Amino acid sequence: MSKLTVLNPSGPVTGDNHALLPIGWKRGLDVSRPKNDTFLRALLRQPTEYTPVWLMRQAGRYLPEYCETRKRAGSFLQLCKSPAMACEVTLQPLARYDLDAAILFSDILTVPDAMGLGLYFAEGEGPRFERPLREEWEIRNLFAPDPHVELQYVMDAVAEIRRALDGSVPLIGFSGSPWTLACYMVEGGSSDDYRRVKSMAYSRPDLMHHILSVTADAVVKYLNAQIEAGAQAVMVFDSWGGVLSEAAYKEFSLPYLERVVSGLIRERDGERVPSIVFTKGGGLWLESIAGIGSDAVGLDWTMDIGRARQLVGDKVALQGNLDPNVLFAPPEVVAAETRKVIDAFGAHPGHVFNLGHGISQFTPPENVAVMVDTAHEHSRIVRAQG
Repeated sequence: MSKLTVLNPSGPVTGDNHALLPIGWKRGLDVSRPKNDTFLRALLRQPTEYTPVWLMRQAGRYLPEYCETRKRAGSFLQLCKSPAMACEVTLQPLARYDLDAAILFSDILTVPDAMGLGLYFAEGEGPRFERPLREEWEIRNLFAPDPHVELQYVMDAVAEIRRALDGSVPLIGFSGSPWTLACYMVEGGSSDDYRRVKSMAYSRPDLMHHILSVTADAVVKYLNAQIEAGAQAVMVFDSWGGVLSEAAYKEFSLPYLERVVSGLIRERDGERVPSIVFTKGGGLWLESIAGIGSDAVGLDWTMDIGRARQLVGDKVALQGNLDPNVLFAPPEVVAAETRKVIDAFGAHPGHVFNLGHGISQFTPPENVAVMVDTAHEHSRIVRAQG
């Protein structure tokens, strides 16, 4: 593999290269359709020459260059809040791998942080909030922040990344779902049993719905501001929707996902802006999720993607869904399992290859290259065979 040094606003980044990193750091925002629009066409279920690939959490701790930048930033939050550094790490995976989309480097908890809950990251504990929602008056006072005030640093990062991509591949914006954000906001951080938030949902559904309603409004504003700043597709991560019962999911998560999707900007600069929704553990409700109006539905690794395609037909595109732990296997196994996902979906339009959840920080970077290259190569063969 050749080495590529990328000059960017925060300094040089060197990595093993499988594709030329897009250029254009000094140019204005390119509003034209990306040169490689395979990802966007797949989301809209249009024919593509191969299956496009991107990874959830593709800029992260499995990459040594990311770890170097994070160390230079001083903290994860400082990295998120520096548009130049967020741009730098967003582009790092594209220097190594032939990916078909970039995704904004940020965190889903920026929204509740902007609501005044006081986000911080404790060493070894993950994200925490200084002021979780526990009292009724706190919940009643909750507000949807102005993304151009409290979250302007995210919009600045989106614009800077678009300029740096120079129209090479699309940029994905994202947010957490109302239910997932509410879980963190009530629990105060990650949880093993979701006792506080579920207790509130069952004992005070009025308060739960108020949190979800305000948060849904905040997510719509946040995603639309990202689209206006340059995001060409958006994704909603319902990471904790799968912890709910079916009845609770259809009361506390699904309607608010639908509300978010219905409020999104659908077209910008004459181009469609596709949306993706992803509920981890949501395979049981796939048909319901496919009916809320999004262009694509993400799948975790627990559901066969071929069966999923049969259930939704041509209603939505599907994204997924290799088990992230496959990437710890030998390269030949990684390649074989990647081919299985491609084969299961078949030659039909409307597939974006991805993992069934975020990539692990312990993943060997060389195995990611095997997966990306195999997905591209094998999907070309499958399409050629029809």
